Amino acid sequence: MVAKFADHLPLYRQEKIFGRVGLAIPRSTLAQWVGQTGVQLQPLVDALREVVLEQRVVHADETPVQMLAPGQKKTHRAYVWAYCTTPFSALKAVVYDFSPSRAGEHARNFLGSWNGKLVCDDFAGYKAGFEKSMTEIGCMAHARRKFFDLHAANKSQLAEQALHSIGGLYEVERQTRDMSDEDRCRIRQEKAAPLAKALHDWMLTQRDLVPNGSATAKALDYSLKRWVALTRYLEDGAVPIDNNPVENQIRPWALGRSNWLFAGSLRSGKRAAAIMSLIQSARMNGHDPYAYLKDVLTRLPMQRASEIDQLLPHRWISTVRHIHHGLTKIDTFQEF
Repeated sequence: MVAKFADHLPLYRQEKIFGRVGLAIPRSTLAQWVGQTGVQLQPLVDALREVVLEQRVVHADETPVQMLAPGQKKTHRAYVWAYCTTPFSALKAVVYDFSPSRAGEHARNFLGSWNGKLVCDDFAGYKAGFEKSMTEIGCMAHARRKFFDLHAANKSQLAEQALHSIGGLYEVERQTRDMSDEDRCRIRQEKAAPLAKALHDWMLTQRDLVPNGSATAKALDYSLKRWVALTRYLEDGAVPIDNNPVENQIRPWALGRSNWLFAGSLRSGKRAAAIMSLIQSARMNGHDPYAYLKDVLTRLPMQRASEIDQLLPHRWISTVRHIHHGLTKIDTFQEF
């Protein structure tokens, strides 16, 4: 389990590794074990989802994964959606959702009636939620990327100036990283808000000077059309400036994708998402994934439904028994 989802080792390689030490375990059996484990862990993942959606600020992102089409030998593009807490939240958690497409309905189904602030890119699939109860928080890193690419392509002085100005906003974030939400908001209003206004005014002026359809116009338009969402973080100290935290949580899927190549079915994709949710959340809380899963899978069958949240990564207490000279010592580790 950990070898596949934490170390990105495909089951066919694990089959060969076991074979070299004299253990004939077919990959079909390994796959069955993975599926059964995913079923056992699902109630815990459901509880983790509920805890994440209790947060008023959540990051969201999605990435493609190839999935074997039912009854066919070829694959088609499915998607993994990631929803995680912010760096400013006491809760450290991520939940993955596997879906057969990138249709916005999948995000809406996951988020349900949640009415918080969603940090995301400009993907249209989230728009329906913004028209109802959610608040859109733009990603300044995406806006910066447009100017970074423009400068890399032709050493644009305009892009260089934009990068310098956006860099000033990020400098304020570095200064306020360890502050309380209230103090962070106050410093942002004092230092970042004037910088943002000056940047916006400058962009409007520059936009009138460049031709429509040019690369420079496109870079400016990206920010100008999304300016309200891009600068909402200035009004709330609990809101981050960009969506980079969730993109870091997407990275394990990119690594896995290059090794195990595709999901065998929608069901196996959902099982993988469930297991990865717990493994990555355990890592976010400083736990060893193997120790966490081993302990949780041992205790889960006997855990009361009303107390299942005690096994969530951010609340996990591992009880390890060491027997020495006939005495049992219990060491307890806990993360909050």
